[in-house]
Amino acid sequence: MSNNVLPAGSPWSAFSGPNLGYVLEQYDLFLQSPEEVEPELVELFQAYGGPVFADGQQPVATAAVTGTGDYKKVLAAVKLAESIRENGHLAADLYPLKNRQLDTSRIEESVFNLTAADLQAIPASVFFANVPAGVTNGKEAIDYLKSVYTDKIGVEVAHLQNAEERAWIEAQVEGGAFKATLSPEEKKAVLERLTRIENFEKFIHKTFVGQKRFSGEGLDTQIILLDEIIKSSETKGVKNVRIGMAHRGRLNVLTHVLNKPYDMMFSDFAHVSNDLFFPEDGKLEITKGWTGDVKYHMGASYTHDSGLNVKLAYNPSHLEVGNPLVIGSVRAAQDDVSAAGTAKHDPSNAFGIILHGDAAFAGQGIVTEGFNFSQTEGFTTGGTVQIIANNMIGFTTELHDSRSSIYSSDPAKGYDIPVIHVNADSPETVAAVGRFVAEYRAKFKKDIVIDLIGYRRYGHNETDDPTVTNPETYKLVSKHEPIRALYGAELAEAGILSADEVKALDTAIYAEMQAAYDHVKEMAEKDEHVTPNMPEELKIEFPEIDTKVDAERLAKVNEDLLVFADGFEPQNKLGKILAKRRDAFTEGKIDWGHAETLAYATITQDGTPVRFTGQDAQRGTFSQRHLVLHDKNNGAEFTPLHHIEGANASFTVYNSPLTEAGVVGFEYGYNLENQNVLTVWEAQFGDFANMAQVMFDNFISSARAKWGQKSGFVLLLPHGYEGQGPEHSSSRMERFLQLSAENNWFVANCSNAGNYYHLLRRQAALLGTEGVRPLVVVSPKSLLRHPLAAATAEQLANGRFQEVIEQEGLGKNTEAVEKVVLGTGKVMIDLAERVKDGEGLDHLHIIRVEQIYPFPAQQVKDIIARFPNVKEIVWVQEEPKNQGSWTYVLETLYDIAEGKKVRYVGRPAMSSTSEGDGDSHKAAQAKLVNEALEK
Repeated sequence: MSNNVLPAGSPWSAFSGPNLGYVLEQYDLFLQSPEEVEPELVELFQAYGGPVFADGQQPVATAAVTGTGDYKKVLAAVKLAESIRENGHLAADLYPLKNRQLDTSRIEESVFNLTAADLQAIPASVFFANVPAGVTNGKEAIDYLKSVYTDKIGVEVAHLQNAEERAWIEAQVEGGAFKATLSPEEKKAVLERLTRIENFEKFIHKTFVGQKRFSGEGLDTQIILLDEIIKSSETKGVKNVRIGMAHRGRLNVLTHVLNKPYDMMFSDFAHVSNDLFFPEDGKLEITKGWTGDVKYHMGASYTHDSGLNVKLAYNPSHLEVGNPLVIGSVRAAQDDVSAAGTAKHDPSNAFGIILHGDAAFAGQGIVTEGFNFSQTEGFTTGGTVQIIANNMIGFTTELHDSRSSIYSSDPAKGYDIPVIHVNADSPETVAAVGRFVAEYRAKFKKDIVIDLIGYRRYGHNETDDPTVTNPETYKLVSKHEPIRALYGAELAEAGILSADEVKALDTAIYAEMQAAYDHVKEMAEKDEHVTPNMPEELKIEFPEIDTKVDAERLAKVNEDLLVFADGFEPQNKLGKILAKRRDAFTEGKIDWGHAETLAYATITQDGTPVRFTGQDAQRGTFSQRHLVLHDKNNGAEFTPLHHIEGANASFTVYNSPLTEAGVVGFEYGYNLENQNVLTVWEAQFGDFANMAQVMFDNFISSARAKWGQKSGFVLLLPHGYEGQGPEHSSSRMERFLQLSAENNWFVANCSNAGNYYHLLRRQAALLGTEGVRPLVVVSPKSLLRHPLAAATAEQLANGRFQEVIEQEGLGKNTEAVEKVVLGTGKVMIDLAERVKDGEGLDHLHIIRVEQIYPFPAQQVKDIIARFPNVKEIVWVQEEPKNQGSWTYVLETLYDIAEGKKVRYVGRPAMSSTSEGDGDSHKAAQAKLVNEALEK
């Protein structure tokens, strides 16, 4: 038998003497013949195992726990106590509208065949490791447990795997952490806060009639909760807090947590430039784009006097999709990327708070994507505070239609996350929960969920009438006093403030808001209504960046990459492949993975950190990369890029969980937080990025225009038609091109490893500048090792990124050229294989378009102008006609053609991205190549 003491919470910890002896005998019998043991004991043995001794010492004999020696009563009482701890939340006073049936069936003495007299005969020490003051027997113990587990909070921790964690939370609950009383002055401060929160909503409702604000009324105390979490964390030395939320209640959070002034907020409703009201102390920061967005999508950043920075992320209407961005930004704020090696992670520097709607929390899969990677090495942040702003309704949908679980919070329980339910109409309890949350995260470095249960005072928005679809609920809402009034009456009854003082506070704060709005009306005449413009630096379509690297430096880097740690042995085949990179460098056969590694090495030498993630990023989906090596004897890892002489920044590479939307959002958020890190995400196959389309649509393509958020985020999307079927061919390039406008990003489809090398170096050089923008790379599969796609050391050292590349061997006889073929990516190498030295193809010239957006129209036009007898311009692609680049480039090609014939060569329009049969693929590919080259 083990000599370790069972964790707190074990029912055996209070047993000694003959009672312990009896339990030990029964446990021995259970191990041999469980059918002979009482069912109650079987359940306990299955749940907790048998009793164990402390450090091998024999238990001290004491009197029997009960005078009668009725062990069944003791066991029943222990089970009752555990049931209260586990199920008390079902009977807790959690619902302000009193519109849920409470379940007390699992915590009644009668259910366990116990009477008050039975419980009174049992010592309180049976139920507690530390008996609360004033509790002397089992009856008082059970009553006490009910009082703390069925009050204004409900605790769910029975599902937690860590017994220490469960015991700590239960000790906090039973020790009175959620019953902490406030001083009279603190109570007055809470009332003032609630009065400001309520009056802000009331003032907008009355002054700007019919304008949407997505009121937070009914959950006013979410501001109190945020206040306490942030304040408690500030005392622990946290430097950064990142908040994410959808639109409901956002304006109140901006005003009262981010300290956006009243007049500045009211100016947004009055259509007066809020720049006229910007505070001069520099603590508030807001970025803006040139198209703008609705006010309840906007974010802000505020720096406290202590140096703590609190930032509310910008968010579209797609509710939960901003969550991973917040978590990623937290990770970036925690990482030290200043030195070579993997970025050093310190979760004490920052943490995230995410506010969810109840229907969205249960309904949106991206919530659980975040939970899934929350404890993985590359994506953990040491715990995110997850708050469900629980309106008990989703738009018009009642609970029975919106989920299949009791609580909206239930998905979190599958990820070993504790859940605290709290009644939003109990501000002091809510404040106590906020303080508890800060303690929990600091101690256990895990996510925690707070289910703040309230209601929604109006419809989905203020112009929506909820009585049409939810009449019963809104009968209750119409009769329910706001929390400010309830709490004010409570303080008046306690003699802390008089009713007149409560009313006077309400009047004064409303008047303060009226004065702020009067100021807005006064300043309106000074508003020049200037239309925001795109930054000049962003108007440059083709930035000229010097990406050259000294040849000797590059050669030294190549050698550094081939030196392993003492005793390290890579897998035999891989070792030979890597060793060939020495000869490849001198022979001009640098393949894709080799060139990419050299790019990352020189980028870190230049002082730019790199973070690279993807489902198989370390090795590469196609076994082409090998950034992290594994010792063949013991599996030890070695990362050559951590040992580059002269590296001045970190290089971090992680294999990501099997998810796209969550990880893309995380990495984009990381890049927004630290814009000086070259942040790269690679899809396993290009069209797997389908699952992250919402990130491309709502953030990466448009955040600069909507919100003024700069990013140099890099997407690698493997693409190419090799007969591998619909899901392993296309990166859905057409979707990115459809989103292309206002120089919002680069879309490139390189056919040469050297060009890709310079593209990465160009992107790294743009970081931190006004001209920075994301980069979408339609990356290859078969070209990864293709000789015609290889680079030379000279190209890497002295070249640059080329938006267009002309096919060698063609176009020598300018008078003879009648046909110019343009295309992009792998199909151009298919053509190059057929062209060889160009013999017999005088009629033809081929131009590879390496950067599709912005399209290098002038460069293409200048090349075509060299051939006076061109009759037709052909766009060739391997994607179907309704996909790929054709639809995007068509209009531009007509402009370039200046009356010449423009023709498409490729697969016909298809509903699928490609053929599924290898032979069909080969036939279709051969046909389009022949047609492109024919005279």
